[in-house]
Amino acid sequence: MSVKTIAGVEVNVSEEGYLENMSQWNEEIAKEIASELGIELTPKHFELINYLRKKTADKEALTIRSVGKSGIVDVKGLYELFPKGPLKFSSKIAGIPKPTSCI
Repeated sequence: MSVKTIAGVEVNVSEEGYLENMSQWNEEIAKEIASELGIELTPKHFELINYLRKKTADKEALTIRSVGKSGIVDVKGLYELFPKGPLKFSSKIAGIPKPTSCI
């Protein structure tokens, strides 16, 4: 674990850059992480990000298939929002731990 300043806030991150503590997250941090990944967040992104945060808080395992059944986006839509790593990047931006289903 290391400390990184994101959007002017010091946060604890893993070796791969995932926030270690979900409570340190805010929308400005999400926007800066997304910008580093080449993604401009839209309201649809935030709708999905909030869904991921709720499912993680509820201790539910996340997979691309389960997110595709969320009613927010289908699998194709998830890839359109986060083209280079749908679950990996959406999780990083959402400030949640890396899902076990991601390599």
